[in-house]
Amino acid sequence: MTIWDLHCHPASFGGRTPEESMAELVKLADRMGVERLCIYLSTLAHTDPTADQLRQHNDYILRCVNHFAHRVFGFVYVNPNHVQASLDEINRCVRDGPMTGIKLWVARRCNDAAIDPIIERAAALKAVIFQHTWLKTGGNLPGESSPMDMAVLAARFPNVPLICGHTGGNWEIGVRAMRPFPNVSVDLAGSDPTAGFTEMAVRELGARRVIYGSDTGGRSFSSQLAKVHGAAIPDEARQRIFSENLKEMMLPILRAKGVRL
Repeated sequence: MTIWDLHCHPASFGGRTPEESMAELVKLADRMGVERLCIYLSTLAHTDPTADQLRQHNDYILRCVNHFAHRVFGFVYVNPNHVQASLDEINRCVRDGPMTGIKLWVARRCNDAAIDPIIERAAALKAVIFQHTWLKTGGNLPGESSPMDMAVLAARFPNVPLICGHTGGNWEIGVRAMRPFPNVSVDLAGSDPTAGFTEMAVRELGARRVIYGSDTGGRSFSSQLAKVHGAAIPDEARQRIFSENLKEMMLPILRAKGVRL
């Protein structure tokens, strides 16, 4: 099957330069049959990055994209605590550069309306919008969004396609939290390959709202691919999850940029 991976971190693969790290990631993707990779974040060291740190993260990803444009799509890292700097980075990397999506991690929870100008700008450019979510037993990081926070954001932007990263980590809660919002797709990446995860997502949301990702660097390709390969779902649904849903979400911005697949 054709496989596109929504969720990759090239910096996790070592190397003296972004290009070397990306080369190692592509080598592993080739081994596992992954055709295209969405990449973001140079490290996880900055949970509330300054404007300068945002630019450094995004410069790293730009170098990866510039050398592997035939294999990767870059997502610009933004921080709602620095709205103007984030808008400037979206303009630099998406409007005027090769990137095709935005990545929101931690710093400010996405239920906060301070994030709205970032969502509006990304949507105007047809960029894919990816919001990290998690539910930690010991408590989330400061500014880390939960699936319930994502539900508040989804309700504010009912006509904007959004992706709920990790399906909240605790996927049984995350799937249910996203069920009322047809504009939200869920990302399978990052959690353990527990039996029933993909089946529940397809049953409750429909196969068109489920997207494969690995969180590779933090997780292995093999464990995350197993969530979809091993799921008791039809092959048509499997192919949608592995690539077709992400392709359809990305087509508007790829067409706007003149990218041929």
